[in-house]
Amino acid sequence: MIALRELSEEIPGARLVAPDGSAASGADTPIARIALRADLAEPGDLFVCVKGVTADGHDFAPQAIARGAVALVVERPLAVAVPQVLVADARLAVALCAVALAGRPADALDVIGVTGTNGKTTSAYLLRSVLGATGRPCGLVGTVETIVGGAAIDAAHTTPDPRELQSLFARMVAAGDTACAMEVSSHALDQRRVAGVPFAAALFTNLTRDHLDYHPSVEAYYLAKRALFLRPEGDGPNPPGAVNLDDEFGRRLASEAGTLGYAIHHEADVAPESYRIGAGGTWAEVRTPRGVLEIETKLRGEFNLANVLGVVAVGELLGLDHGDVAAGVAALPGVPGRLEPVEAGQRFPVLVD
Repeated sequence: MIALRELSEEIPGARLVAPDGSAASGADTPIARIALRADLAEPGDLFVCVKGVTADGHDFAPQAIARGAVALVVERPLAVAVPQVLVADARLAVALCAVALAGRPADALDVIGVTGTNGKTTSAYLLRSVLGATGRPCGLVGTVETIVGGAAIDAAHTTPDPRELQSLFARMVAAGDTACAMEVSSHALDQRRVAGVPFAAALFTNLTRDHLDYHPSVEAYYLAKRALFLRPEGDGPNPPGAVNLDDEFGRRLASEAGTLGYAIHHEADVAPESYRIGAGGTWAEVRTPRGVLEIETKLRGEFNLANVLGVVAVGELLGLDHGDVAAGVAALPGVPGRLEPVEAGQRFPVLVD
């Protein structure tokens, strides 16, 4: 358990208040868990009043208290008898409190965040393979599955909510993982789910018109992605970034965030001097700031060459040995459901996509 005061100190600008907005007591109230749904609150919980699209958590605070919640996080003071922490952004508070309650497990991991419309999953699998080749057991958080200590777990969301995410990090550390390759969705960035995660590096693949059912415009979609590289107050330090300069939004991001660039068709820090793409995979000689390395991969298509270049660029940011990067890229047989080859002795290629 953690005292309410300690949790409030994790949140920028937070203060303990009474219903009338004045200073309140209750700083030593022990907190066992975070609850986001009043009907699932348990004794000892901190209930966070999050405003959703169709409902406002503030309206359900009395129900949470009746079920045993001992304190609230609010964006406006409520006329209830339990201690309240007043914050500007309840979603940010959820993430930062989850980090503290979990004991900051990501501090023991090199977490690499991958964002973009397309290529996140393949890039994350490539990163996991490359980090594994360096001798660092690497977890995975992604769309297809989550991998903890080498064991796969079904994934419900591309980026889990902060409580589940911190629990996964803790399980990775306990299982011996020392790194994590993580897909980071625009929804997660907009909702501050990764606030408090200390990213060792970040990768941007591309941005196309998508998720406009959630984001009000392409500009808002881009700004959500950019928040992985230029992080809002409270989220944590800006990580070193690798950005696809063949993408117009990538070029904009590079100019705004000062990242390392990779590209096939534009001048970039990481780029192929020559390459061949065939039915059996891809070969390339890749120029980097630290020299040229030869890459072979079973992944097919120019878009997968771009994914490989992004991972090579991350390797440059982390100072990984070129031999390990090449070995890790070559070792990945494919990605589930992403031009995944089916080999059953047939005389023709079969791909699942």
